Amino acid sequence: MEPLPIKILLLGDANVGKSTFLARMSKGSSALEGKVEIALLRDTDQPFVFEVKNRKGGYRLEFYDTESPENWRLLEPDLIIICYDISQRLSLINMQRVWIKEVRSTFQSEAILPILVLGLKRDLRSEDDPNGIIYPQEAMRVSQEMRADKYAECSAVTGELFKLAFEDMFNTAVQTTTAKGGQSDGGCVAM
Repeated sequence: MEPLPIKILLLGDANVGKSTFLARMSKGSSALEGKVEIALLRDTDQPFVFEVKNRKGGYRLEFYDTESPENWRLLEPDLIIICYDISQRLSLINMQRVWIKEVRSTFQSEAILPILVLGLKRDLRSEDDPNGIIYPQEAMRVSQEMRADKYAECSAVTGELFKLAFEDMFNTAVQTTTAKGGQSDGGCVAM
């Protein structure tokens, strides 16, 4: 049976870690945990396609990063992941002020389109900068205010929480292929 395609759009400021996240995924299941060498993917190779199977069947995850598509607003994604850099407060602010507004104004299906928030570069969270620390509780609160369906964070470089974030993202993506869809029943859920 042919894998079921699922379009996933990654949004967020430049340099928040989206490319590194995708590069770790490109290493396959062996790279879901632990430290591995990561070679960044070329933006011209989009969509980045990953075939994944579970008990229900095979899926073709097609990831689009905002850096490359000339006009990502023309895509019809099944799932949107808004990314921010845990070590850069401005990227969290832009997620609220820019990216969620872009989603709402761009996609007609926004009312049924599942939105995940993904905090990247978890390994760079530093207690040394009290003004720059973005704790998970704050990011979860912001995600709830944005009416996102789920929140997760991970480090693509070290692999910390990467497997958990990927599994929850994959499960949400698979739900978009069902009649129920991928949105949560209400409120933001921590992954």
